[in-house]
Amino acid sequence: MHGKLDLGKAKGLKQSELKKLNRLLQKRIPKDKILTVELADSIAEITHETGYPLSVVVNRRGQVVNVTVGQPSEVDMPELRGVRVGPGRLCGHRIIHTVLPHNLKDADEPGRAGKNPHPQIAYSKENLQFMARNRLDLLAQIAVDPAGSFSRSRGEQQKHADQVLLAHLLPGRDPEGKLWKILPPMTARGTQEDNFEELISSLEEEFRTRAPELAVAEGEERAFLVGLVCDGANSWQVEDDLDELARLARTAGATVCGRLTQTRQGPDPKYFLGSGKMQEVSLLIQELGATLLIVDQELTPNQQRNVEEVVGVKVIDRTELILDIFAQRAQTKEGKLQVELAQLKYLYPRLIGKGQTLSRLGGGIGTRGPGETKLEIDRRRIREKITFLEEEAKRIKSYRDVQRKRRVADHLPVVALTGYTNSGKSTLLNALTKANVYTGDKLFATLDPTTRRTTLPDHSPVLISDTVGFIKKLPTSLVTAFRATLEEVAVADVLVHVVDASHPNVLEHISSVHDVLSDLGAVDKPMITVLNKADKVRKEDLAWLVGQVPNPVVSSATMRFGLGGILNKIQEVISEVCPERQKYSA
Repeated sequence: MHGKLDLGKAKGLKQSELKKLNRLLQKRIPKDKILTVELADSIAEITHETGYPLSVVVNRRGQVVNVTVGQPSEVDMPELRGVRVGPGRLCGHRIIHTVLPHNLKDADEPGRAGKNPHPQIAYSKENLQFMARNRLDLLAQIAVDPAGSFSRSRGEQQKHADQVLLAHLLPGRDPEGKLWKILPPMTARGTQEDNFEELISSLEEEFRTRAPELAVAEGEERAFLVGLVCDGANSWQVEDDLDELARLARTAGATVCGRLTQTRQGPDPKYFLGSGKMQEVSLLIQELGATLLIVDQELTPNQQRNVEEVVGVKVIDRTELILDIFAQRAQTKEGKLQVELAQLKYLYPRLIGKGQTLSRLGGGIGTRGPGETKLEIDRRRIREKITFLEEEAKRIKSYRDVQRKRRVADHLPVVALTGYTNSGKSTLLNALTKANVYTGDKLFATLDPTTRRTTLPDHSPVLISDTVGFIKKLPTSLVTAFRATLEEVAVADVLVHVVDASHPNVLEHISSVHDVLSDLGAVDKPMITVLNKADKVRKEDLAWLVGQVPNPVVSSATMRFGLGGILNKIQEVISEVCPERQKYSA
C-alpha cells in the first residue's frame, strides 16, 4: 500500500525536510501500539524544523498511509470522507498529529487555550469534530514548542514529543453533551506501553452493547431531517413541514432517526443552515448512525455538494425525495416516462459527481468523442434524453386529447377528484364507482391517473378521474413533467376537492391545492368540496369547516357515509355547467 504525502498550504520547505516527510510514509509500527517513541520523535522534530503542524494517518496494520502538513481536519483521504461503518464500529484509522501553541485558538477540555496552565495540551474542537464525523479510531496529539530546542537524547531536557494527549469517541454523549473523551496527558513512552488493539476492541464492544438501537439493517436508509425557520415564520409550521417530510421519508422506505431546525433570516448560500449548525448536524448524524440527510427545501447544486462534504453522507432535498417516491409509485409506461423526465430536469444542473445516478435513470454515458470530457458527454447525453422524453410527453398529450374528444362526442361529463396527498381520493373513487384502485395510508399512494364510469342518481352516466395528490412545495419540475396527466384536472367539467378534514392543518392543505390548481389554470372551475374522514372530526370543528369551503359535502369514504350526498351534488353542479350533456344523457 502506497501512502500519500499532502503538503497542504506549506510553503518554502527544504529538500531535506521533504525527504524526512517522505520517509515517514515508509514507517510501520506494531499493530498493538498506538504509536512509538521513534515515530513521535520524528514527527515532532519535523514540526519543530518547519514550523508547520503535521498529521500522520496510521491504519490498524500499523502502516502510515497518509502524511499531511496541516491539522487532522485538513487530511483529505477517500478512506475517511463519508466513511459509513455503522455505529458499532470505528473507521480503522487513527491520526497522530502535532500542534503548535498558536493553533490553540479554539480548544476543548482538559483546558481552553489562554485559561489552561498548559495550553499545549488543549484540543481544538475542529479536530475533535473531524474525529467524530469520520469515526476515527483515536487522535494522538503531540505538543511542540517551536521556540525551544529539540534533542533526541533522553538525558537532556524534556522532549516535546513526550507530552501526548489521546482522544477517542464515546458510544453516547457524556453528561456535558460531548461525543468524545480526552484522556489525561501522558508521555510518548507511556503511550507506547498501552495496547492499541485491546483499546479499540473494548471501545467497539462498548459501542455495540451500549447502542444496539443504532444498528443499521442491511439496505435500510436512516434519515436525519433538517428545516429552516426564517425570521417571521412560525416555528410550528416548520415542525409540521418536518412531520410531513418524515412521512415522505417513511413512504420512500427510510427510517427517520432525528431532526433539527435553525432560526435565521434566510438559507445560508453555502450550507443552507449556518456553518456551525451544519457541523452540529454532522455530529448528530454520526452519533445516530444516519446514512441520509434530507433537507426540507430545494437545495442549489452548490449547497448540496457543500453539505455532503461536511456531513459525509448522501444529501437530498424535499424535491429529490418526492421524485424518488414518484419513481417507486409509477406503474404505467406513461407514468415512468414522466417521472424520468422530471428527474433528469432536476439532476441536470447537479450533474457533477452524479454520473452513476444519471446512468441508473436511463441517461447512461456513451462512447467518448475526441476532445470531449466526461462531463461534456454527460451533459450532451442528458440533454438528448430530455428532448426525447419531451417529445414522448407531447405524444401522450395528443393521445389524451383524442380520448377527451371522444368523451365530448359521447356527451360524457368528466369529474376530476383532486386534493392534497393522502386525503382519501382513491378510497372515494372505489366507494363511488366500485373500482379496485390501490389505496394506502401513504403519501402519493396513487400516481397514475385512473378513470371509471358510474351512474348519478338520475341514472345519467358520468366519468370520475382519480389524479395524483398535491403537496406543499410541489416541485415545479413535477408540475411541468406531469402537465399531460394533470390536464385531466384542467379539462374536467367539475372538480371534486377531497379534503382530509381531520388534519390539524387542513386550511393550509386547502390553500396548497388551490395554488397548484391556479398554476394549472383550473382554480375557477366549478368545485365541490368533500370534507372526508369526517368520522375522525369533532362535530363543532366540522361545522366550522363547512362554512370555510365552497359546495361542502361531509363524508367518510372508509365508513361509506355521505356518498349519496356527493353524487347528488355532482349531479346538481353538472346540470348547471353542461345542461345539454345532462339532457342528452338522460
